[in-house]
Amino acid sequence: MHIGLIGLGKMGFNMRERMRNGGIEVTGYDRNPDVTDVPSVDELIAALPSPRIVWVMVPAGEITDAVITELGGKLSAGDMVIDGGNSRFTEDQKHAEFLAGKGIRFADCGVSGGVWGLQNGYGLMAGGSDEDIELAMPVFDALRPEGERADSFVHVGGVGAGHYAKMVHNGIEYGLMQAYAEGYELLAAKDIIKDLPGTFRAWQKGTVVRSWLLDLMVKALDEDPGLASIDDYVEDSGEGRWTVEEAIANAVPAPAITAALFARFASREESSPAMKMVSALRHQFGGHATRPSS
Repeated sequence: MHIGLIGLGKMGFNMRERMRNGGIEVTGYDRNPDVTDVPSVDELIAALPSPRIVWVMVPAGEITDAVITELGGKLSAGDMVIDGGNSRFTEDQKHAEFLAGKGIRFADCGVSGGVWGLQNGYGLMAGGSDEDIELAMPVFDALRPEGERADSFVHVGGVGAGHYAKMVHNGIEYGLMQAYAEGYELLAAKDIIKDLPGTFRAWQKGTVVRSWLLDLMVKALDEDPGLASIDDYVEDSGEGRWTVEEAIANAVPAPAITAALFARFASREESSPAMKMVSALRHQFGGHATRPSS
């Protein structure tokens, strides 16, 4: 299979390499001339066999809108666009309707794995028709970890379902990181705790709180034991807010996720060891920028 990939940033660059390692031929386009395979979207489209599949991996919002609008004017009927970014599920439905008017197919795919996906594989949550998801299955199989497909890939439902699942995934991630971070701050505040990094390291095997996030916590403390180089300002990229909004809209109580989102707001107002740890974890798993300590 030969596909196009638009967007070769932190995620897209590694995804191109993993797909190639998995036997998929990939032609990538990015505005950065140091990483792109072709100088323009037109040349990317010309390089692909029909029916073309183009995976879009750019920031959600206006940039995704612009790329899909451009593709809608250049692709042919029967071609397919996959949005693998973090678009809101309602945007997927708009994009699918726009492209359908031109005979172009559309699917959405939530992608989890951050900067570690090249090495470990990506968790994938796809939305779209059965026929469209089946067409792209070799791509999904190349991106996901080895082993049973059901352990790392799910066809969640129709268009928008993949990004909805990824939104809730990220909301859960907010709550998990906040719980680890609050535990970190409590341990750090108690003078009888003499080996704080060692405490978290000892939780990595055999305990009920062991997880990849805990492993990354230990890694962050190994690199900067007191997190002295990191400011406690923590951004939110959108999915946490959307999760809380959906919880309200569906009358589903989500106090942990909501509190974690509000804690990020609070991090922008006062110093907090817990929020330093959340910032460190976001950097560890996703390569998100941290602010230097002031």
